[in-house]
Amino acid sequence: MQAAMYMMMIEKTKTYNKITKHVIIEHVTHIRELDDAGKLEICAVFKGYPGMAGMYILKTENRIEAEEICKREPLVAGGYASYKLINLQIANRENNYLL
Repeated sequence: MQAAMYMMMIEKTKTYNKITKHVIIEHVTHIRELDDAGKLEICAVFKGYPGMAGMYILKTENRIEAEEICKREPLVAGGYASYKLINLQIANRENNYLL
């Protein structure tokens, strides 16, 4: 079974500017753990988009697993950010770009 892909859009909350170095370290540790487990396709920071912190592209078995990952994200768990989880249907050469 091929892993499903989801985009986690990370949105800043009103307390985002109160993030501590400790929370950032936890956030980076979380990213490394996802990457080591093969669950992270890419992550990025948004520049020039007020209110948006960044995003992850996740590779998981299903949406439930993706939701669990999002809820464990330290920025979300600490209340510094919220998220939207979006199902992705990948278009590529193998599926003729969904034609």
